Amino acid sequence: MLAEDFIAHNRHGWERLTALLKRAQSSITDLSADELRELGHLYRQATSDLAVARRDFGGHAVCDYLNGLVARAHSMIYRDRGARMRHMLDFFTTTFPCAFRATWGYTLASFLMFLLPALVGFGIAYRDPEALALIIPGIEGVIADIRAEREWWKSMNEQGRAASASLIMTNNIRVSFLAFAGGVLFGTLTLYVLALNGILLGGVAGAAQLFGFANNLWGFVAAHGVIELSVIFIAGGAGLQIGWSILRPGLLTRRAALVVAARRAVQLLLGCVPLLVIAGIIEGFISPSDLPLAFKLSVALGSGILLYGYLILAGRDVIRDQRTPVAHWSFFGHRQ
Repeated sequence: MLAEDFIAHNRHGWERLTALLKRAQSSITDLSADELRELGHLYRQATSDLAVARRDFGGHAVCDYLNGLVARAHSMIYRDRGARMRHMLDFFTTTFPCAFRATWGYTLASFLMFLLPALVGFGIAYRDPEALALIIPGIEGVIADIRAEREWWKSMNEQGRAASASLIMTNNIRVSFLAFAGGVLFGTLTLYVLALNGILLGGVAGAAQLFGFANNLWGFVAAHGVIELSVIFIAGGAGLQIGWSILRPGLLTRRAALVVAARRAVQLLLGCVPLLVIAGIIEGFISPSDLPLAFKLSVALGSGILLYGYLILAGRDVIRDQRTPVAHWSFFGHRQ
């Protein structure tokens, strides 16, 4: 049997199970007795279908789709409020880092869509800082601060200064969510957000290099920049995979492909929230301080090693034992 035939033959049951899960979202007691019996039957059938899909169509998108469906049903039927903390721990120790590894190609694409415009912005600003204002209106104030060697981040809380600081790094939570949400527009808004912020940071860095202000600028940006930029790249990658699932759904319907991509993308975005909190703490207490540049660079290096060591290594033993890809975990890491 081909994958297309398998999907066509069983799709009705999967869609019915999805509808019942949606109805029982708040509580399984919302279903009638007949619907509960039907839910149990469809759950067992979906579990059987998942086993067949893994055996006959390993690596196909239908495995990810069915795994997510079975995980939702399992969580709905067997969920235990007392186990929520364990599920949350599973999410951060396994689901999130595994989702990162499963979608590293999208994160890499996001990084490149940031890096290339950043290099362009750097070159423009290094040769003619005023020309940067033609691309990014309002950047003139930041360029003037750099030319005058004013470290504006040391007075970020004064009236009017936060606006200048947000042009560089302090607005990354909004940027991350925009990069993620832009995926629903076929990824175009995601690409725009990445490119714009790349040109912005690169342009400011180019002007700082030209006016001998680079050490001051990187002394502020470096400590928290590794984590914040990583979050932007991950969020951007999440947005790109949503857009790609709409453009190229494969053998699944666009709706089903979007569900699979969106579930994994949301996992990535949720996993980034604590990272932004950590970056914010570093930005608030270390980045604007008078600590030596060498110390701030060591914070950047240490945070980068810890972050990517976690993303690359965490959860590998569990996945190896299960012999399944990341999508075979529920939203908060509940194992099958």
